[in-house]
Amino acid sequence: MERKTIDLEQGWDYMQTGITKLKRILEGLPEPQFDSEQYMMLYTTIYNMCTQKPPHDYSQQLYDKYREAFEEYINSTVLPALREKHDEYMLRELVKRWSNHKVMVRWLSRFFYYLDRYFIARRSLPPLNEVGLTCFRDLVYNVLHSKVKDAVIALVDKEREGEQIDRALLKNVLDIYVEIGMGQMERYEVDFEGFMLLDSASYYSRKASNWIQEDSCPDYMLKSEECLKKERERVAHYLHSSSEPKLVEKVQHELLVVYANQLLEKEHSGCRALLRDDKVDDLSRMYRLYHKIAKGLEPVANIFKQHVTAEGNALVQQAEDTATNQAANTASVQEQVLIRKVIELHDKYMVYVVECFQNHTLFHKALKEAFEIFCNKTVAGSSSAELLATFCDNILKKGGSEKLSDEAIEDTLEKVVKLLAYISDKDLFAEFYRKKLARRLLFDRSANDDHERSILTKLKQQCGGQFTSKMEGMVTDLTLARENQTSFEEYLGNNPAANPGIDLTVTVLTTGFWPSYKSFDINLPSEMVKCVEVFKGFYETKTKHRKLTWIYSLGTCHLNGKFDHKPIELVVSTYQAAVLLLFNTTDKLSYNDILTQLNLSHEDLVRLLHSLSCARYKILIKEPSTKTVSQADSFEFNAKFTDRMRRIKIPLPPVDERKKVVEDVDKDRRYAIDAAIVRIMKSRKVLGHQQLVSECVEQLSRMFKPDIKAIKKRMEDLITRDYLERDKENPNMFRYLA
Repeated sequence: MERKTIDLEQGWDYMQTGITKLKRILEGLPEPQFDSEQYMMLYTTIYNMCTQKPPHDYSQQLYDKYREAFEEYINSTVLPALREKHDEYMLRELVKRWSNHKVMVRWLSRFFYYLDRYFIARRSLPPLNEVGLTCFRDLVYNVLHSKVKDAVIALVDKEREGEQIDRALLKNVLDIYVEIGMGQMERYEVDFEGFMLLDSASYYSRKASNWIQEDSCPDYMLKSEECLKKERERVAHYLHSSSEPKLVEKVQHELLVVYANQLLEKEHSGCRALLRDDKVDDLSRMYRLYHKIAKGLEPVANIFKQHVTAEGNALVQQAEDTATNQAANTASVQEQVLIRKVIELHDKYMVYVVECFQNHTLFHKALKEAFEIFCNKTVAGSSSAELLATFCDNILKKGGSEKLSDEAIEDTLEKVVKLLAYISDKDLFAEFYRKKLARRLLFDRSANDDHERSILTKLKQQCGGQFTSKMEGMVTDLTLARENQTSFEEYLGNNPAANPGIDLTVTVLTTGFWPSYKSFDINLPSEMVKCVEVFKGFYETKTKHRKLTWIYSLGTCHLNGKFDHKPIELVVSTYQAAVLLLFNTTDKLSYNDILTQLNLSHEDLVRLLHSLSCARYKILIKEPSTKTVSQADSFEFNAKFTDRMRRIKIPLPPVDERKKVVEDVDKDRRYAIDAAIVRIMKSRKVLGHQQLVSECVEQLSRMFKPDIKAIKKRMEDLITRDYLERDKENPNMFRYLA
């Protein structure tokens, strides 16, 4: 049975009834919903009209009429309804109309589904869904989007001023901008977002210009933080998520970048004032606000550096002033106080770096640079390297001025080693430290071996093995020396013939590890000569290849002084003992007698005689009785001497070692520079002057800051010693001579 042909007019009239019913449902008029039979009839009508044989295949005409149905509805109903409303009411109407339009597109494209499946696919035409949405875009959106955008921005500004608005409405309106793009964000960005960002910028620009005048820095930052938080919430509630970085950037720019200098430099509340008054929360907020801005933290870090430098310089100046006004012995106490205060300063600002500034590298760098400035200043003639070594000595020696628990000592040593990182002359510190370590070890003044080893481990981690190798050797040497002494005592027990006649303790050390000491061929008293011979006999049983050099300047003796009132034990140096023992055979000796009998230098003898005749304990009587020793003086044993103590230590006036240490370090530096130049040239073969100097500085700066003049001097020296030569054509080029 053949299907009856439906012509276009008749078929479209039937379709029109379905479309009218749909419109009535959308307009909310009383109309029953489509039942499945009606839906099937409408679908079948289209199906039949598209599958009739030509010329009755009406696919193209139906495709056109599908579009016309939307156009007619929009022009007759939708646009008039929108045009009569304004502002928020227009937005509500628009949201309702867009929602209805999407429903209409969904239903109509179902009725016309057959077109989508075959006709459109074959002809490569836009699908029905797209055609429906395009109608709305061309006829409604393109006409109204500018007015809509103005209405939305007005509501956003109202909300910024604290009024309640219908956020859900804005969300729905802005969804239209996104959906109308059909997968592209262009419409939202061009028609709305760009304008919204401009408006936000001018809104916050107005706000900022008032706040910067009226508010303190902390208040301004609080407001800024609050605004940024609210803008982020705004994005979450109704703007598209892609707007967040752009909007935040705009707000940050207006509030924080434009007024950065004014804000940070505010006189009574800016960054300096916050640091001065320890406003930790405000500084944390400053970091939070500025770390998201490119180069935003640099000015903050600069102010931080200046502030720390100023505080450090003030401590140094204070120590300098106190040292100038006080006697020498209290000055050294002041210098110890300075190191303690610098450690406290470092602790305080390290907490700022870690907690307020979240461990940011810029602030670590600022703190380092600030400390490098004032940690390398001299105080009352002492370099910071020396002060630091003296500070360690005070902590580690028995009876030092610092009375601390073991944990506190460990903690302090840890901090001292951290401070050392800021000191450019680390080699100078090492030399002073070695000198003081030697005194602690040799005179049994070290309070605790574990602490001695612990600081060496810390120094090794900080400065490398080369830095501490000699010091570690010294500590090990002393353990070996104790074992040596034990075996010496056993030797004496086994060989009664080898009796030194007095108790003798000898400490054998390795030359290379210890600082260099002056050693003279003093004419020892006979009692001591025998001791030396006995020990030599013992040592040769252990090794034949090692030569012993006796450093008498470091020795100590216990003598019994038989005075009229009572005998007193005198604790003196080997040299002092040698002088006193001369008086066992003679009552009175002239300066020159003593000089020839002992074979000492004038300088040393004056020190010795001064300590025995002019200082606190007058074991010898000097004629004439003046405060200074001259070559015309004569001396005799003071039998009337007495003291309430049974044992007294007679100190020698201290020698200023500073000059010698500096000279030793300078000498070592010359070798270090030579070695660095040769190392570099050996690997590079040919190198320009400037490059050689800069590589040399880089290699050596871990231990000290090499002087450019010194490097040039060493280069010249290496040229004369045929390690390098200048290039014939270019005197600024050097060649390595193997």
